[in-house]
Amino acid sequence: MSTDLEQFYEIFFEESSELLADMETCLLRLDVNSPDLEDLNAIFRAAHSIKGGAGTFGFTDMTEMTHMLESLLDKLRKGELEVRSEMIDAFLKAGDVIKAQLAGHRGEGQADPIVAAAVCEELKRLSDETQAPIKELTNPATNTEIVQVEAKVAEVEVSTIDDSSRLTYRIEFSGSGMSDATLENLFANLKQLGNLESLTPANVIDLCKLKLTTDKSEEDIWETLAFVVDPATLIIVVDSLNKNEAAAIEPDKTNSVSIDAKSIVDEDEFSMTDMPPAPGYGFFPGAPAAPKDIDDAESSLNSPQQLSANNSKNEANATLNKSSSKANTGAAAPVSETSSIRVSIEKVDQMINLVGELVITQAMLAQTASQFDPVVFEKLHSGMNQLERNTRDLQESVMSIRMMPISFVFSRYPRVVRDLASKLNKRVELKTVGENTELDKGLIEKIADPLTHLVRNSLDHGIEVPEKRTAAGKLAQGTITLRAFHQGGSIVIEVSDDGAGLNRGKILSKARERGLPVHDGMTDQEVWLLIFEAGFSTADTVTDVSGRGVGMDVVKRNIQGMGGRIDIESAFGVGTRISIRLPLTLAILDGLSVAVGGQMFIVPLNYIIESLQPTAADIKTVSGHGRVVQVRGEYLPVIALHEIFNLRPNVTEVHEGILVILEAEGHKAALFVDDLVGQHQVVIKSLESNYRRVQGVSGATIMGDGKVALILDTAALVMTSQQEAV
Repeated sequence: MSTDLEQFYEIFFEESSELLADMETCLLRLDVNSPDLEDLNAIFRAAHSIKGGAGTFGFTDMTEMTHMLESLLDKLRKGELEVRSEMIDAFLKAGDVIKAQLAGHRGEGQADPIVAAAVCEELKRLSDETQAPIKELTNPATNTEIVQVEAKVAEVEVSTIDDSSRLTYRIEFSGSGMSDATLENLFANLKQLGNLESLTPANVIDLCKLKLTTDKSEEDIWETLAFVVDPATLIIVVDSLNKNEAAAIEPDKTNSVSIDAKSIVDEDEFSMTDMPPAPGYGFFPGAPAAPKDIDDAESSLNSPQQLSANNSKNEANATLNKSSSKANTGAAAPVSETSSIRVSIEKVDQMINLVGELVITQAMLAQTASQFDPVVFEKLHSGMNQLERNTRDLQESVMSIRMMPISFVFSRYPRVVRDLASKLNKRVELKTVGENTELDKGLIEKIADPLTHLVRNSLDHGIEVPEKRTAAGKLAQGTITLRAFHQGGSIVIEVSDDGAGLNRGKILSKARERGLPVHDGMTDQEVWLLIFEAGFSTADTVTDVSGRGVGMDVVKRNIQGMGGRIDIESAFGVGTRISIRLPLTLAILDGLSVAVGGQMFIVPLNYIIESLQPTAADIKTVSGHGRVVQVRGEYLPVIALHEIFNLRPNVTEVHEGILVILEAEGHKAALFVDDLVGQHQVVIKSLESNYRRVQGVSGATIMGDGKVALILDTAALVMTSQQEAV
């Protein structure tokens, strides 16, 4: 791969991946009984765009597959064939093949040619079918029927593909920075479209002027050039139209062919500076659309024949303005793409790290400035306060760059549910709530696999077959719900179903068979967590979906690896809800610094209710070990931080120190510390990647004096104290 083409290859790979995702979304929501024309058109455009880019780079396998897709989709959107479920299945298979082919060209695997050939054959078979009745498609956006193409218009369309209808295009673009090999490859691709002539003057180096005569559309030419040529310098203008065809077109047939006499431009007059800007379309923002009228050509329209052609053109444009107002509205949408840019994640991470260092530096300056008299050094303190506000705003802005909606993960599960439900002969509806909840990009990438296991587990083990559901008084169709929301300083993702629920007796029986230490006095939560044991499965038979006990233990391990935890709630015969709670490990958090001996700790503010100094009468000892404190009639377990980390505190009696009241997961506890230092905004540094994982610690940070302070895993400490109290 040449160096100057690498950026265009990468753009093609990214855009194609997005188009494939959009295409799959449209396919999954397509109603077979009442297909939406807009969805069919969107699927067709996605396949056509991928085909154009693949052809530019010589990816013939992708070109062949997308061509077969186009052929069948074109018949569907024209109403020549009726949409059926097997066609949707074929389209989804074709999308999977194109994904594999795309990965192969990126060097990330290889597509199976046998599977690709089978899918191509299936698409061809479906496309070759004939159907007498033509089903009318409806457009729900306008609530109007799309009338079938009239015979006389069809005749004109057919006539436009013969040799007499070939159009001549003037093409101009900048060749700056393009190697000779790149230009030769580009010219070879253009020659495949038709007759190519070079109009570039001999003394011009960086500018390419070409004339192409072809029966292809301007969109096809644009897609051939789009990934190689800078779209900001690319101009494509229709030069001429076959006069015999122009005379044959009557005003009432111009819905298919529009003659623009003003678009005829002399070669000497054609230049980049003379062309007006045009609305964009395609992969790149700002790309030229259909050629506009050039007022300079009006003076040449004096003969009766020219005036007649111009009148016909005006009538045709008037007709098209009525019928294609919606298309014009949609065509303007891609212009908004100019408001975003593509930046590599490495650059974003580097910026986040630099902002983190800036926060630490600001904290050091603030601590130094606090030693000066605020009256004498009023301007210094005012400037430091302003710096703190600006630094905080910069932190929030930079951190938001990596945040992405969880819909990027949720969008893959409709396909998973559809395929698996079909295989298991179950009827399942997938609902999603909180798709706009934002997560860090790194967190989204890591959570995808665990969620996939949980969704498959709910569908296989939770949702019953329609017969059993009906017999139990339920709807034949089951429901799986994905929900995401923020709670305190955590992100909660729930996977729930209205299926059979977990069977406590069956789980205990399987656990005893495997020799696990269980007893009948275990709480429901403890029993439910047994399903996360390695090799544990309650399935009666082993299938390609489940039964081997592989998957749920991986889920638990991955969630714990992200510093999170997983909880289960279930009612037999009602359903199951699995909750994943993840900490914001990549955030810059607000925390309270506390001192124990000579060590500093950070307690996240969102877990703190209050702080107090108790009296000796409020402290009680339980069962000879462990202490509790009475706070407003409620007894809370005391967490002695110096005992957990084996430190020598300044005070050992609870009533002589400070208690920080914490709440997590609906449970409360009192954290015993020597003193409260102050509130800080700290940058979380991973302790695990620099040292190792430490129980009760979620990370570390650098304080203003340059010392390292540990960030407490507050939720884990509270839950541990609750278990010890029981």
